[in-house]
Formats: sequence, structure tokens, C-alpha cells
Amino acid sequence: MVLQNRVKELRARFDLTQEMLAVKVCVTRQTIAAIEKGSYTPSLLLGIKICDVFQVNVEEVFWISEGEGER
Repeated sequence: MVLQNRVKELRARFDLTQEMLAVKVCVTRQTIAAIEKGSYTPSLLLGIKICDVFQVNVEEVFWISEGEGER
């Protein structure tokens, strides 16, 4: 199972750079980049902070898939 996300898509919609989002959720830009690439699974707290920035539910940003495919 793989954790998928829409962080990059939502970040673009809100006109935020990786650095801007990182500052808002108190992590490094590299952490945001790793989340977007799927090479880092954020903690529950970080996931909720990211969702708060975009004002959406967790399910609208993160989901689990069986393979590497998109939602």
C-alpha cells in the first residue's frame, strides 16, 4: 500500500511555493518536496497542518492506494 497525496496540486491552486508551505507548517522545503514525490510519509500532525493550510479534510489531500497509480 502506498500513501498518495495532492499536495503539489493544492499548493499550485493556492499559489504557494514549497518554501511558503514549509514555513506555514514548520518544516523544511525538502520535507514538502519529499512528501510531494511520495518518498516521505508525513506524521498525522503534519498531515493535518497541511490540510489546515488548504482548508480541506484529510481525505481530500491524502489517501492509500494498493499500488503506484493515481487516484
